[in-house]
Amino acid sequence: MSLAAGRPYLAIPGPSVMPDAVLQAMHQPAPNIYEGDIVTMVQGMVPDLKKVARTDGKVAIYIANGHGAWEASLTNIAGPGDKVLVCVTGRFGHGWADMAEGLGITADKIDFGTKTGIDATRLEEALKADTSHEYKAVLFSHVDTATSLLNDPRPLRAAMDAAGHPALLMADCIASMGCEEFQMDAWGVDIAVTGSQKGLMVPPGLSFVFVGPRAEQVRKAMPRVSRYWDWTPRIDPDFFYQFFGGTAPTHHLFGLRASLTLLHDEGMEQVWKRHVTLAEAIWAACEAWSSDNGALRLNVADRALRSHAVTALGLGERNGSALRQWVANNAGVTLGIGLGMETKEDPRGEGFFRIGHMGHLNAHMVLGMLGTLEAGMQAIGVHHGPGALGAAAKVIAAA
Repeated sequence: MSLAAGRPYLAIPGPSVMPDAVLQAMHQPAPNIYEGDIVTMVQGMVPDLKKVARTDGKVAIYIANGHGAWEASLTNIAGPGDKVLVCVTGRFGHGWADMAEGLGITADKIDFGTKTGIDATRLEEALKADTSHEYKAVLFSHVDTATSLLNDPRPLRAAMDAAGHPALLMADCIASMGCEEFQMDAWGVDIAVTGSQKGLMVPPGLSFVFVGPRAEQVRKAMPRVSRYWDWTPRIDPDFFYQFFGGTAPTHHLFGLRASLTLLHDEGMEQVWKRHVTLAEAIWAACEAWSSDNGALRLNVADRALRSHAVTALGLGERNGSALRQWVANNAGVTLGIGLGMETKEDPRGEGFFRIGHMGHLNAHMVLGMLGTLEAGMQAIGVHHGPGALGAAAKVIAAA
């Protein structure tokens, strides 16, 4: 017998659960893409997008996933023979560095591992050693979706200023935008990239590059940028089609308009607080399960370094995969795979799994998901400590 009938719950770290308002907004005929309501709608959305990133800068919209945003951000500020410095805290730092290498850009990496955040002192030392200022940018993940590490941009900006280095600070906010507090201008970030499918609660297919004034100046000095990835016409369009480099992604835009309305009706500060509280409820349960020699382990031990959008967990041997399969088949909950956590002993990362807790999420969804995980651990015979659901409920009640 399966108890999975009914509405499924996608608890992976993107795509996230889509609100009914977003789905309903997309359920309409194709509009005129040359003039009329959609032009007015998009022009009104741009300020709302910038409010999510907390920037007075500009934003380029691409019909692409997050990898497209990576390439767009790099192509506009660096070319073959240029150098960037990448602070790596998991799979997605390596991914952005690889994207740079594919463009002929040298990507030097400082690898901080998968369990600790960026050491700003090491960054400062690396930049001071670059006396000729060859690095055009410092790249980092605000949240690494694989490891669930959260990196604060402020110490990085302070390190760059202390080193007197002119490099741009570039943030991968794909897993964090609309979930974690992020203040692009106040924190000194020059470029931030994100996608539509996580905190913005829209299907995959749109990506965004937020551009500060220093980044604009670097782009102006570039000898050439590919026509499609060039952000210049997208951030200052003379014609509507220039927003997208061609035909508008109409139904994604309808969904985005609805999601931005939901975010700003709630208020970004409240959205951030909601994510903090729900994440802390999940951590409380996980810490209880880890007690009494329980098998479950949080990947990030330091709460200050944990993402409020995704939690990476180890369960030992192949139990991560076994738990994922049980809760999907028997309870209708889909968990994230152990992406980027592969080891020599566990080449497929089957001992790991991830919980996505981003976007359209509330207390009863989290508490129900946690109850399902406990049922799954009981069913597959994984030893776990007691009191997890009570600990999570206590966090919710206190909020």
